[in-house]
Amino acid sequence: MAAVIQPAHSSGDPALTSAPRLCSVVRQPILDLHGRVHAYELLFRGDRATDGVSAFRNLTETSGNFGLEKPSELKKLTGKLTAFVRCPWEALNEQLVQVLPASLTVFEITPTSEVPPELVSSCRQMKALGFRFALENFTNGPQRTPLLELADYITVDFCRTTAEVRRRLLDELRGKSIMMLAKGVHTQPDYRMACEEDFTLFDGYFFLEHAAVRNRRPPVNQMLRLDILKALQQHPMDLHKVSQLVKRDGPLTYQLLRLVNSPAWGMRQNVASIEVALVAVGENSFRRIATLAIASEFNGDP
Repeated sequence: MAAVIQPAHSSGDPALTSAPRLCSVVRQPILDLHGRVHAYELLFRGDRATDGVSAFRNLTETSGNFGLEKPSELKKLTGKLTAFVRCPWEALNEQLVQVLPASLTVFEITPTSEVPPELVSSCRQMKALGFRFALENFTNGPQRTPLLELADYITVDFCRTTAEVRRRLLDELRGKSIMMLAKGVHTQPDYRMACEEDFTLFDGYFFLEHAAVRNRRPPVNQMLRLDILKALQQHPMDLHKVSQLVKRDGPLTYQLLRLVNSPAWGMRQNVASIEVALVAVGENSFRRIATLAIASEFNGDP
């Protein structure tokens, strides 16, 4: 059973101290042809995700609870190996995925039938920052060529594809410097077939069932918090600078988005952008909330 992780301690603001959402992180090993662990897929669990915004909130909240913006903390979950993380492309457009270290993260994205130009642009920007990409359930086509050029991995679900579909895809990708990951390998015949079809990476219950990982409280980057406090002292507040700092602080990002999307705030639609959230909350309110939250951490509140 997945372990329940409580959100980090927040300020006394009623909107931030309401009943916490349940969240956890589960990891699934990805093995190579020699049976060695190549990476871990991290599954972020929380409220049932019904859209890209909800899925990203689960990712942000759990990442904040584990302090995964720090490479040293992510390495504790992955044994210094790469982390595969599913990410809705709506979050890539907002670049909110920077709560995870680029050098250790592979984002798994599922292309839609029509690839919007903003998705390709966002992927290029994130690629330039050092992130890598895995395309899930990929099917080739002219409109998806730009994404294929940016991909480091292609994943194929053995439970949902036929041998003929996989053969055609592998033939189309042969010669490209892209690693092929067979997902959902649950039996020995699945594994034997995946090897025969020239897949080089595998995951599934045949190797190991996924396991939940516990954490009690996220570490806090105190230097980052000091930079945020300094930025908050400016009048007027530099919105762009503050938003970039907040994006690097997982717990504070979660608290801000949780506040602005709470029923008490009365927003008509979910907000996923840090800058939009800062505008909605207002300079004075955010100064008060952030200062209280940071002060509570420095004072060692549980």
